[in-house]
Amino acid sequence: MPETADSTRNVATVERLIKAPASKIFDLLADPSRHQEIDGSGTVQGTPEGSKRLALGSKFGMSMKMGIGYSMENTVVEFQKDAQIAWQPRPTIPVLGWFIGGRIWRYELIPQEGGTLVRESWDISRERQPWSVRPLRSKTVDAMTKTLERIAQVVEG
Repeated sequence: MPETADSTRNVATVERLIKAPASKIFDLLADPSRHQEIDGSGTVQGTPEGSKRLALGSKFGMSMKMGIGYSMENTVVEFQKDAQIAWQPRPTIPVLGWFIGGRIWRYELIPQEGGTLVRESWDISRERQPWSVRPLRSKTVDAMTKTLERIAQVVEG
């Protein structure tokens, strides 16, 4: 699925109509223990046991792997029940935070006839070094497209 017209240099967005109510999709997104199941990039390896449903300000850990394993701590920075959720990851190793981290992963859920338009955005406007991740844009758009496919498979079934 191509990027939408509102994509900018620092924000890449993909969207898909999913045949499910916004509340069902939101419940999936607000459960960090299920993020590995829907991740289209293959980098999410899991969350610590006992992860709780997300709310504004929630912090949740995420084990990642891109070549090598690493961990991120995410903070929910936007939260409107059944409408929008976004989190901002930062590396768990403090010194790495000087160089990477700060992007925002955002999901907007817009009720439509026959389902919900789900818009996922990769916003690097608050990234520490946006120039260093911009080359990943095309790969990220592909991964987000796969994520929306996986979300559809989970909630439409």
